[in-house]
Amino acid sequence: MRVLLVGSGGREHALALGLASDPAVTTLIAAPGNPGIAAVAELRTVEATDPAAVAALAVETGSDLVVIGPEAPLVAGVADAVRAKGIPVFGPSAEAARLEGSKAFAKDVMTAAGVPTARAYTCADPESVARALDEFGPPYVVKNDGLAAGKGVVVTDDRARAEEHARECGRVVIEEYLDGPEVSLFVVTDGEAAVPLLPAQDFKRIGDGDTGPNTGGMGAYAPLPWAPPGLVDEVMRDVVHPTLAELRRRGAPFAGLLYVGLAMTAAGPRVIEFNARFGDPETQVVLALLETPLGGLLHAAATGTLAEHPPLRWRDGAAVTVVVASEGYPAAARTGDVITGADGPGIIHAGTARRADDGALLSAGGRVLCGTATGPDLATARDAAYELVRGIGLAGSQHRTDIAAAAIEGRIAIPG
Repeated sequence: MRVLLVGSGGREHALALGLASDPAVTTLIAAPGNPGIAAVAELRTVEATDPAAVAALAVETGSDLVVIGPEAPLVAGVADAVRAKGIPVFGPSAEAARLEGSKAFAKDVMTAAGVPTARAYTCADPESVARALDEFGPPYVVKNDGLAAGKGVVVTDDRARAEEHARECGRVVIEEYLDGPEVSLFVVTDGEAAVPLLPAQDFKRIGDGDTGPNTGGMGAYAPLPWAPPGLVDEVMRDVVHPTLAELRRRGAPFAGLLYVGLAMTAAGPRVIEFNARFGDPETQVVLALLETPLGGLLHAAATGTLAEHPPLRWRDGAAVTVVVASEGYPAAARTGDVITGADGPGIIHAGTARRADDGALLSAGGRVLCGTATGPDLATARDAAYELVRGIGLAGSQHRTDIAAAAIEGRIAIPG
C-alpha cells in the first residue's frame, strides 16, 4: 500500500512512525513533512490547504491511501478533492469538518444529538458578549468560533480579558465553565462504525501547575489510571454514536478521526469540544501504545470497512510525551536557533527545518520537539521522556516539568 501523509508537525511525525512500521505500507510519502519525518518517508512539496494540489499529488504518486493530519486542510476541503479522484482518504469532508471549523456548528450538532455539554451562546457583538458573561460568571470561557490552532480559547477570571478576547475574535462561543479533569478520546470512524483508541490527557497551559496562556499542548500521557471504569463505553454511547447519527441525518457523514475533548464533571463526562483530526501531542502517546498496524486501521475507515476490522491490540504499560517549545512561545515564538540532540529514537519533530548551507537542524515553530517514551508504568515512562528532553539543546527553550506528575501521585480527582 502506497500512503500519502499530509502535514508537517509532531502529530504527522507520530503518524509517519506508525505508518512506516506497518508491513502493509510499502511506500510512505509525506507532504510537506519535516526533517524527522524524512527519516522514514519520501518528502514532497505541496501547499497542504490547496485541495487541487494535494489531489494531484495523490494521483501522481499512485497513492492507495491519503492520510490528512492537520485541521486546516480538512476544513479547506482537501479530503473532498482526493475522494473525487477515487482515492481512499482518512479525513472528513469539509462539511463534516465544521465540527472543528466552527464551535457554533459543533454546539448546534451536540444540541440536536442530545450530547452532554456546557450551556453556551454564540455572540458576535459586545452586547451579546456582555449578556453571556453576566449569565455564566467567572471563570469565563470564550472560544473563537473558527480555527485557531488550539489557542483560540481563553479561560479567565478577568472580565476585561474575556471581553478583549471576544473583540479580537469577532464571533465567539461563550459557555459555562466545566470543572473537572480533562480527557482526550480519539475515535476512528468510517461514518457508521466507530472504534475508540486509548483515552489520554494533555496539558494546554504553558506553565507548570496549569498556569499561563493556552498553547497547542505542552505534553500528554496515556493511559489514565484515574479514569472511571466504563468511561469509554459511556462516551461512545452518549456522545460519539449520537453525533455520528446526527451528521448522517444532515447529509454530512463523518469519516476519519473524531476527537472528543471531555471534562469529567460531578454530573459525568461533558464535551468541551470536538476536533476533526488526531490531537497533538496526544497522538504521540496513543500511537506509541498501539500494537495494531496503523495503515490497515486507517484504510478500513477510509473505505467503509471498519466494522470488519479486527479488534485493536495495545501494548502493556504507559507512554508520556513532553513538548520542548521555543523561547517566546506562545505569544511570539523565536525561530532559527540550532538544535542538538534531536536525532535519537523517541524524539518527535514538530517545528523543525534544515539549514540549506550545512544541513543543521533549526527551530521553525513554537512547539519544536517532543520527547516521547514508553515504560512498564507511568512513572518509568515519564522518567524516560524527561531524560530525552534533557538531551536536547535549544537556546531559550522551555518545557513543563510536571507532565503526568499528578496522575502518578494520585492527585487527580473527579468532582463530587
